[in-house]
Amino acid sequence: MTTQMKLQKKPVKRPLFQRAGQNIRRHPILYLMALPVIVYYIVFHFLPMFGLVISFQRYVPSKGYFGSEWVGFSNFTRFFNDVYFSRLLINTFQINLLDLVIGFPFPIIFALLLNEIRNTSYKKVTQTVTYMPYFISLVVICGLIHTFSKENGPLAIIISSITGNPAQNLLSQPSMFQPLYVITNIWQGFGWGSIIYFASLSGVDPTQYEAAVIDGAGRFRQMLSVTLPAIAPTIVIMLILRIGNMMSLGYEKIILLYSPITYSTADVISSYVYRVGIVQMDYSYGAAVGMFNSLINLVLILLANAVSRKINETSLW
Repeated sequence: MTTQMKLQKKPVKRPLFQRAGQNIRRHPILYLMALPVIVYYIVFHFLPMFGLVISFQRYVPSKGYFGSEWVGFSNFTRFFNDVYFSRLLINTFQINLLDLVIGFPFPIIFALLLNEIRNTSYKKVTQTVTYMPYFISLVVICGLIHTFSKENGPLAIIISSITGNPAQNLLSQPSMFQPLYVITNIWQGFGWGSIIYFASLSGVDPTQYEAAVIDGAGRFRQMLSVTLPAIAPTIVIMLILRIGNMMSLGYEKIILLYSPITYSTADVISSYVYRVGIVQMDYSYGAAVGMFNSLINLVLILLANAVSRKINETSLW
């Protein structure tokens, strides 16, 4: 028997391109649907990576990539010696850490609580209302924040009544910028962020709930023992992706809310890249700072993925 098994031919592993071509022929519609996304990432994410070469140049637009002077790592050294280097790293990390600790669980909790509601109409209305802020223009959102944070704004009045201090413009206080940024981020995105968890909840086997009821589990116990473990892999994947963006913040909202008064707590790497790279037209230096930030994110996502794969065998790859 053993000799016969040895004589059996092992399955031939086909080349990657051959397998990919076979898969495309089997599922042409799916690949056709994915084509616009693939083209988008190639045009707007992969091709622009060639521009990273200017990080190692003293780039002059009139001379182009090949005519500009090569300066090696001097742009990176300049950033490491910059007086604002530590401030930028600390602010970027602090805001992202607050958003991770406070903001990341919010969509999960919302999805779990809304999943327990049996009134379908109320559930749909609640979902629609919570999704709406995500689709409002960021400029409008920041305008609302400015209005609500003024001395006579509702937020300033509420905080004044709690602390007993005179009402002040909250966005002119460095200590208030990061909490305001994180809270408004949560309000704007927790409804939209819960969609992926609702999708995971739809795949939970109803017989597990029936078995839990037979065992005497109440609604809260069912949520802890059935619902939460069912969406745990999704939570882990989203957490890995979130950790991979720990040093990334969109500059748009920052520059719409901050001012020189609040630079000490509001200035982050992305807003600094905007100021030096776009406003001051120091393209090489801005590209070097952005590249440094991306490398940190790459290291973080690799570490998070490795730790997750080792602990609970759930990972991106």
